[in-house]
Amino acid sequence: MRSLRVLLCAAAAGMLTVPGAATAAEALKVGFIYVSPIGDAGWTFQHESGRRQMAAALGDKVETKFIETVPEGAEAERVIRQFAADGYGLVFTTSFGYMNPTIKVAKRFPGTKFEHATGYKRADNVGTYNVRFYEGRYLAGIVAGAMSKSNVAGYVAAFPIPEVLMGINAFTLGMQSVNPAAQTKVIWTNAWYDPGREREAADVLVTQGADVLTHHTDSTAVVQAADEKGVYAVAYHSDMSKYGPRAHLTAVTHHWGDFYTKTTQEVIDGTWQSADTWGGIKAGMVSLAPINPVVPDDVVAQVEKIEQAIKSGRFHPFQGPVKGQDGTVRIAAGQTISDEDLQKMDWYVQGVQGKLPK
Repeated sequence: MRSLRVLLCAAAAGMLTVPGAATAAEALKVGFIYVSPIGDAGWTFQHESGRRQMAAALGDKVETKFIETVPEGAEAERVIRQFAADGYGLVFTTSFGYMNPTIKVAKRFPGTKFEHATGYKRADNVGTYNVRFYEGRYLAGIVAGAMSKSNVAGYVAAFPIPEVLMGINAFTLGMQSVNPAAQTKVIWTNAWYDPGREREAADVLVTQGADVLTHHTDSTAVVQAADEKGVYAVAYHSDMSKYGPRAHLTAVTHHWGDFYTKTTQEVIDGTWQSADTWGGIKAGMVSLAPINPVVPDDVVAQVEKIEQAIKSGRFHPFQGPVKGQDGTVRIAAGQTISDEDLQKMDWYVQGVQGKLPK
């Protein structure tokens, strides 16, 4: 009887809480780990913008902290573990290479919720989230294909993982939809953020005939190089037009704020469950930055038409027929690639030049 009386008093005082949820009097501590400097454009900047949006929306219900420029590997594991040990109820780990460290730490801290960006491993207390980058890439490819005179685009890429390959292939297919002769040349930097390597790769691609550059790396170096070399650029992650006002045709931009707000509120409410979120144009998680006025009106209209078709589900960037680099049919006519196969992509479409590193 005394035990029941204690429980009733504790409940009345708000002392009993759902595991992983914040009490009314205590803000939920939310941590963010970034792989590169925040800066004012790029991958990490977009995640930081999402964190700020979430913090503004939830106010005193949350207490947030970020750590930037955390290398993938042992250092990431240390930082993730420290967040959990310091009582953070929710931790967002925002780079592909944080996947295994996140899973490892999550096993030791089952009461902490984790969300990992771009990964595929989940657990009871680990969710995953990503953006359908390839949708925006296809649209940007339409712009690039229409504006290229050499029929060659240069692509500066970080690592040959499915997320990056989807972008290369979708961009190439978008180019070819308006310019069948278009091809893409790729240089790998083996780093998410290395402005020096990115700049060097961009310079080499221009010497190889590329008159439109794009990138799947974190800095503004490729856009700056394009502006200086007098070629066009399609930026990634953020609108980078201020870094190359003459070169910048558009950018594939990503938006995380709504997801961060929704997910954090679910942890506060005690309703969060591990899941995989993969949102695209329809979900408002990917969009194109304003298109440069030098792009003809009919090209802009084509982009808007395909954008609406993607949003409504009437069009998919990887609907057949799609051939691989060697000419074999990868996606048959009338077929659309599955999400499962997209997430395992390890091949180039026809029109991408060079050998895919393993």
